[in-house]
Amino acid sequence: MKDFSYPWSAETPSEMTFRALWNDLRFYFRFDVQACKILTLINTNHKLEVMNSDRVEIFFRTNGQLNPYYCLEMDPLGRVLDYKSRYYRQFDYEWHWPGEKQLAVNAGYTGNGYFVEGSVTLESLKQLNLLHNHELQAGLFRGECIKLPDPEADFQWISWIQPASKHPDFHIPSAFGTIKLVTSDE
Repeated sequence: MKDFSYPWSAETPSEMTFRALWNDLRFYFRFDVQACKILTLINTNHKLEVMNSDRVEIFFRTNGQLNPYYCLEMDPLGRVLDYKSRYYRQFDYEWHWPGEKQLAVNAGYTGNGYFVEGSVTLESLKQLNLLHNHELQAGLFRGECIKLPDPEADFQWISWIQPASKHPDFHIPSAFGTIKLVTSDE
């Protein structure tokens, strides 16, 4: 999928591709991002530094009310900001994706940008009440960092879905779409 845009700008973003596969055990994903300038904040290497870095994001929701929803924000260094939230913007940054080895992420730089690839177990998606009839309600995003914190970072926001908001906000129900886990027979 390459249907990404700047929802709050008339400009065209650099190319970004999202791919996903699944098997009986895991849901696999990969983002490929083209970018000339990639900014990442590194001070203490804490997971919250991902918020002030170029990153890709997957949000999963359990229901249309976003009570709760789960967020994975991942930067080119492979750092993951995983957190749980409730509408509206009730973030729990102490939360972690459940279970050891239930989430795996790898990332790196390419000649023209970066990639982030990873997987989550279907067991963890079911445990979090996210997988229903082979469908995931998800948001796919990128925070394109255009200025590191001084005192605040500045971003251009890229999305798969056009959220119904006049101002940048992915933490709303209209920012989510459906990812269908289909087999080659379908």
